Amino acid sequence: MTPEQIAAAAQALFGAETAGTQTGLVSLEYPGMTMDDAYAVQAALVARKKAAGRHVIGWKIGLTSKAMQAALNIDIPDSGVLLDDMAFENGATIPGGRFIQPRIEAELAFVMKGSLAGDVSRQEVIAATDYVTPAIEILDTRILRRDPDTGQPRIITDTISDNAANAGIIAGEARLDPAGDLRWIGAIVSRNGEVEETGLGAGVLNDPVTGIIWLASRMAQYGDAIKPGQIILSGSFIRPVECPSGTRIDADFGRAGTITCSFE
Repeated sequence: MTPEQIAAAAQALFGAETAGTQTGLVSLEYPGMTMDDAYAVQAALVARKKAAGRHVIGWKIGLTSKAMQAALNIDIPDSGVLLDDMAFENGATIPGGRFIQPRIEAELAFVMKGSLAGDVSRQEVIAATDYVTPAIEILDTRILRRDPDTGQPRIITDTISDNAANAGIIAGEARLDPAGDLRWIGAIVSRNGEVEETGLGAGVLNDPVTGIIWLASRMAQYGDAIKPGQIILSGSFIRPVECPSGTRIDADFGRAGTITCSFE
C-alpha cells in the first residue's frame, strides 16, 4: 500500500468509530495488502487517536487460540494498542452507543515494571512483570464482519488494521505471581446468569507468558518495545461472547476474583 492508501484506510476506520458505524473491508479495498501494510494502517489509526488527546497504556495480543487462528486461516497471533479511554472499572456499565457490536473475552493481563524488546526468554518476561491480573477485553469491530455483496468475511489484515478489534479493558484487583503456573488460571464466563464459556490460561499458546515473548519480538521488528507501567493483554482463553444491549457479564476467575460489567 502507498502512504496515501494507508492514510485513507486509517481515516476511514477513525471516521467509522467516531460515527458509530462500520466501514467496508480494508482487504477488499486493497486486496494486495500485507500484514506489514495492516500494521501500518493500525499505526496511522493510533496516531490519529493520539492527536485527538489519547495516550498509550499498553498492548493487546489476539488470535492466540487454535480455534481463532483456524477461523482466520493463520498460525500466528496479532496485536493492537490499548489507549487510556479504553479502560473501565470493574462493575462498569458501558453506555449504549459507546460500541458498535461489542463482544467480550476473558484473559490474563501482565502489568509491567521493566522493558522488553526483541528475543526474550520466559525468565526475562517474568522478571520484567510486576504482577498478573485477570481481565476482560471488550472487542468491537469498525469493519463489517462480512461484505454484503461478495460474502467475503474479514481476514487477518482487516482485523490488524482495526487495531486488532480492541475497544476496552476491565482489569481485576488480584495480583498474581507471574512465576506461578498461569496455565491453570481460568474463568467461568456467564451472560445474564447463564454460563457461556469456560477456559484456562493454557489455551493461550499453552502458557500466557508465551504471548508476551511473541509480542516483544514482534514489536522489535517495528522499532518499538514493551515499556514499564504498561498493561499487556496476553490473549483470550475463551471464544468471544456477544454483548448486545441489556447484557450483564460475570467472569469468575476463582481465587483471582470476579469481573463484571453491563451493557446498556
